[in-house]
Amino acid sequence: MTVLVTGGTGFVGSHTVAALRRAGRPVRLLVRDPARVAPALAPLGVDPDGVEVVSGDVTDPAAVAAAVRGCAAVLHAASVYSFDPRAHARMRAVNVRGTEVVLDAARSAGVGQIGYVSTFGALLPADHDPVTPVSPVGRPRETYLATKADAERVARRHQDEGAPLVVTYPVATLGPHDPYLGDQTARLRNLLRGLMPIWPTGGFPVGDVRDLARLHAEVLRPGHGPGRFLGPGRYVSTREYVRTVRQVTGRPLPTVHLPAGAMLPVGRLADLAQRVLPVDLPAQYGAIYTCRVSRGVDTTATDRLLGAPARPFEQTVADTVRWLAGAGHLSRRRAGRAAAREA
Repeated sequence: MTVLVTGGTGFVGSHTVAALRRAGRPVRLLVRDPARVAPALAPLGVDPDGVEVVSGDVTDPAAVAAAVRGCAAVLHAASVYSFDPRAHARMRAVNVRGTEVVLDAARSAGVGQIGYVSTFGALLPADHDPVTPVSPVGRPRETYLATKADAERVARRHQDEGAPLVVTYPVATLGPHDPYLGDQTARLRNLLRGLMPIWPTGGFPVGDVRDLARLHAEVLRPGHGPGRFLGPGRYVSTREYVRTVRQVTGRPLPTVHLPAGAMLPVGRLADLAQRVLPVDLPAQYGAIYTCRVSRGVDTTATDRLLGAPARPFEQTVADTVRWLAGAGHLSRRRAGRAAAREA
């Protein structure tokens, strides 16, 4: 009954491990750095000593083959999620090649349940609204989304060949306990630090990592068949996003919204500068592009499976801000009244 999880020390992966352990499932992790396991899992109430750890990289066929051996299920959650141009080479290797290696190894080992964590962005740009689990794979003009679209084609080929594969499509994900302070969490933090006074128009679907983890535990439940599920959440315009953060924190957060199309050249220039600058720039082409091409998501099947819709966006934002302050990533002053609320 052991479940192998790749990417288990990341944001989505660590919360998924916690959900699997709460469901009583034995978990094995394939990780590059075993020292990351305890800091990622302990804050979620998972005893690191109760999880089996195998060292290796998802792009190494021998390491992956050894990791999947004897497992009843595999969840491939490892990927490089970033709009930082400095990560392009690594994401091309991990997101596509890693998916090929892990899914091939799982099928060769006869694993009965395989899960692959894609992204709603792999279905962009879409010619219809909302995006559904059966939407065609997109051809996005942005490196991260393009690598995930290529990986999605790998996953769908396996499904077409009859593999026992479930694909999930997380939306932009927030929530507490982000081990690496990833893209979405960092963007919220930057807004509260006053580093993002200019926002593109448009928006993107947003969900809670805890709801997504529940989805992963559910689709890996023994007896659950193959399929595709959009991650829990809903579309949020950038104006609503900023407005909600204002409400949660009680801070004015002055911002200006400019047409996303007009901001794309600025994003390109920022990406060029980011390649040589040692500091992280808050302006990124990929984030602007995503705001421009995103659509709503149809989560009907997901809500039915989980028995409830995603938790309110306001709650997710409040919990994320509170955690940022509690973990020392944000001052209590910048967290505003969210830091004063009970966790």
